[in-house]
Amino acid sequence: MIKIKNLEKYYSKLHVLKNIDLSIEQGKITYLVGPNGSGKSTLIKSILGLIKKYDGTISINGKIINEDSEYRNLIGYMPQSASFPENLTVKDIIKLVKEIRYQNIYDEELLTKFVLSKEMNKRLKNLSGGTIQKVNAALAFLFDPQILILDEPTSGLDPVSSNILKDKIIDENKKGKTILFTSHIISELEDLAQNIAFILDGKIWFSGSKNELIKIAGESNLERSVASLMTKSIA
Repeated sequence: MIKIKNLEKYYSKLHVLKNIDLSIEQGKITYLVGPNGSGKSTLIKSILGLIKKYDGTISINGKIINEDSEYRNLIGYMPQSASFPENLTVKDIIKLVKEIRYQNIYDEELLTKFVLSKEMNKRLKNLSGGTIQKVNAALAFLFDPQILILDEPTSGLDPVSSNILKDKIIDENKKGKTILFTSHIISELEDLAQNIAFILDGKIWFSGSKNELIKIAGESNLERSVASLMTKSIA
């Protein structure tokens, strides 16, 4: 489980995260929702250890993460927009990442289902955005991580590839994986989300199950409930 307590983050005088208390439930798919500039990216980067200077604590499986970096081996991360060295081939990238994060067994299911074998000898600068996103997804799942953090995971994917990835997310969750993701596609919330964490202006306004949110909002479905929450929070 990821537990965030009294998290505060400033960029100079800009107060980005404001006393965040949030628990990401183990074995659940949690959707982090909020408008642009709400603090989602800063929160995710803090969990990943990409931001180290903040007040408060973040713990994973009971261990405060700033005490060491070993916890990162538990996490698979898929950024919204991957940045790979353009002159390397797909094969080179996969080999490089495997060498950096060595283990004996790899989950290469997405490499197969995305038919990336055809792209292995192509340089990344010559690939389409959708193909790069497939490589991005395959790398996130490659090391069979206990925790997956996926930022707009289906962005840029065609419908078939998007469904392959969503099925993979559901399958990994059934194995007990903890998954935190963001998305602007409401249908993905309906298909994937079990818990919702709504962040606005650096504060958590709601954290709970999607059924709780629907009940509190008094709406008929998740899309209307999220819209209602955003409207009431901004008002």
